Amino acid sequence: MLKSWSLPRRDEALDRRVLPRTLKRLLGDHECRTVQEMGWSGKKNGVLLSLAELEFDVLVTVDQGIEYEQNLANRKMAVLVLAARSNQIEDLEPIIPAALAALRSIHPGRAIRVGAK
Repeated sequence: MLKSWSLPRRDEALDRRVLPRTLKRLLGDHECRTVQEMGWSGKKNGVLLSLAELEFDVLVTVDQGIEYEQNLANRKMAVLVLAARSNQIEDLEPIIPAALAALRSIHPGRAIRVGAK
């Protein structure tokens, strides 16, 4: 798994909060794994972040509270929050261009929210 922030391609973990697997194909060249694929289903956010930062550069989630509930400042990974009307692919697909742009500029220890507030 890539750990360098200077490389254009990063690895992302997709959170368990029922993000559709089809979202992986919409993220283009980014190598993605779901929380289920990693065997991390049922893990609480703090534990999930600790596990994910060992393997991934970014955690992609629809958890609207993660950036407020977790201290991300000292994390070795970033969090991308997808804010859509629902977690259905039809609602997520329109914000994918913004998500891809955010993935190009996101830094460890930070959270970026894309989509509706």
